[in-house]
Amino acid sequence: MDSRTEEILKRFKESWDHTEASYDRLIQSDEWWGRLIPIRQFISKIKGEGYDKHFRLGTSMHALLLSRSVNFGLRIEQKYIKIELIEVNDFEVTLRDGDKIYRQYRLKDINDERVSKLLKTLKSTLVD
Repeated sequence: MDSRTEEILKRFKESWDHTEASYDRLIQSDEWWGRLIPIRQFISKIKGEGYDKHFRLGTSMHALLLSRSVNFGLRIEQKYIKIELIEVNDFEVTLRDGDKIYRQYRLKDINDERVSKLLKTLKSTLVD
């Protein structure tokens, strides 16, 4: 493995570690944040499937973001998946870049097959 790939994987791992710790702190801090448990479980599930080696993980307020960005922050043209908790067991999942929505679903369960397809689609884009 070349040094560039090692650095990308290191940054991806750090983003997952940080995001997991953030969700854990929120969930443990107050009963209200327990509504984030399904997102935290989803993170564990897709990490177990190896997606932590393909995506940067981050948050934007109450939303989970998955991207192929090596660096923190997204440029306007970078594609990402946004998983937003609307209410308990009510999620909006969007594949988009800054200006364009490619796919958007309102789901009761984020383990839906459509989310898996979005992950595969995003995984097929270049790391940048």
